[in-house]
Amino acid sequence: MELELERTELNGCGTILDTTVCREETLEAIVPDACPDILRICDVEGTVCLAGKEAQEGRVELSGTVRAVLLYLPDGADGLRRMEVSLPFTCTADAPGIHPACLVTAIPRVQSADAKLLNPRKVLVRVSLAADIQVFCPSSMSVCSSVPDRAHFGIEQLSQQYDAYVTVCVQEKAFTFSDDLTLSSGKPEAEELLKSRAYVRCNEAKVIGNKLIFKGETQLQLLCRGADGGLFTAEFELPFSQIMEVSGAGEDAGCEVQVIVTDLDCTMDGGDGRLFSVSLDLLAQAVIREARAVQMLTDAYSTMYPMTADYRDYTLARLIDQGEKEITVRELLETGALLKDAVDAYASVGPITQNRDGERVTVTAQVSVTALYQTDEGDMGSVTRPLQVACTLELPEYAVCSCHCCCTAPIFAAAAAGGMEVRFPVSFRYMALASRTVPAISGITMEEGEPLDHSQRPSIVLRMVGPGERLWDIAKAYGTTAGDIIQANALEEDAPVGGRLLLIPRKR
Repeated sequence: MELELERTELNGCGTILDTTVCREETLEAIVPDACPDILRICDVEGTVCLAGKEAQEGRVELSGTVRAVLLYLPDGADGLRRMEVSLPFTCTADAPGIHPACLVTAIPRVQSADAKLLNPRKVLVRVSLAADIQVFCPSSMSVCSSVPDRAHFGIEQLSQQYDAYVTVCVQEKAFTFSDDLTLSSGKPEAEELLKSRAYVRCNEAKVIGNKLIFKGETQLQLLCRGADGGLFTAEFELPFSQIMEVSGAGEDAGCEVQVIVTDLDCTMDGGDGRLFSVSLDLLAQAVIREARAVQMLTDAYSTMYPMTADYRDYTLARLIDQGEKEITVRELLETGALLKDAVDAYASVGPITQNRDGERVTVTAQVSVTALYQTDEGDMGSVTRPLQVACTLELPEYAVCSCHCCCTAPIFAAAAAGGMEVRFPVSFRYMALASRTVPAISGITMEEGEPLDHSQRPSIVLRMVGPGERLWDIAKAYGTTAGDIIQANALEEDAPVGGRLLLIPRKR
């Protein structure tokens, strides 16, 4: 007969896919009739607006729009002009095991953007984007922890406790933030809003009951043209605090919350050059993980009846380390011209690579920095420079590291001898896990109709214990119990037995 075993259910989400998908989009765009002809393109910056993410059979699909803002010098007129081009995109990733019930997180970003002037009224815009994608599949694993009513069947059991790091909940919440903003008294009145960008950061996340409370801020940066034709930037800090419904997580759970912009609308008040209205659509994606102690039945035998134990391999993840490291980048961007002013600067994060040397893991992000400037002669120019930003982690060789990278705040830029000096922070958020395979009992079959006959065994056996040999293994081999051996040899509980000569009594 098959015994009923006590079981522990490990409910959570298994990671089906953890990858970065890259895609390039191009689009020919016509200059609007209200805009003057283009003489020279000075700058192109793109912003990803994620519209949807969907798990399908064997694949995941993301869709949205890249908004590319072109700043250009007009033909026959002074001052920078603005033109916006929307490039729709769809990107996919394939993996076995993905199905519509899977949960998807996505962090899209623009790696680079540029435009080629085809004629004064037409441009070819090209953007390269990347999306960090994770796909989770709801799962349940049943683990045998012990045998009830062991004495009735004469069963000896060996249970061991293991640590498991489980993804218990993947949840998301979309929310909107809107506000009216006023330029500080130290800024001139704006004639036109040329560009806006948002840096979003979640600073705090905590599970309380069945609620996830998370807080952070959005740093909004505007590039404006004043009434005198000069350019200036303005920055605003917009804090947020939200509550999300979650389930299955304790208050000590680890919460990873990524908040991304899905839409950004910033406009000037028509009657005042100091007032702006901003509306932000944000998507918070939470992955909640928890360390759990799992009791597993790793071995068993009966001293009374023939018994068959079925085994299977269980794979458990263990947390090695996690955290966030912020690297401050400081570089001089050479321009080859004497500068009057640093107008604007921003950074785009490209591919992220890992290199391991023993227990040292170096995570390197390709970061492209673009700066817009004005020379002493009044000419507008821009410079783009690729940088390698590295973060070093100390991790065991068996650990597998997952890392996300982003720029967390606006770039400081200033004219300097030989070019422009830029300073900005780059954040590396990492998690290192190790997998362990544990063979454990999944079921037990007992033959009650054929009791074991110990009468043919010697009444006592002298046995030398070999190095590293366990009392459990000796007792199992001779059909007795560890308790009987301890009693027969007057041993203390958990006393070392290696190298000792033991009496092995026959089970009565």
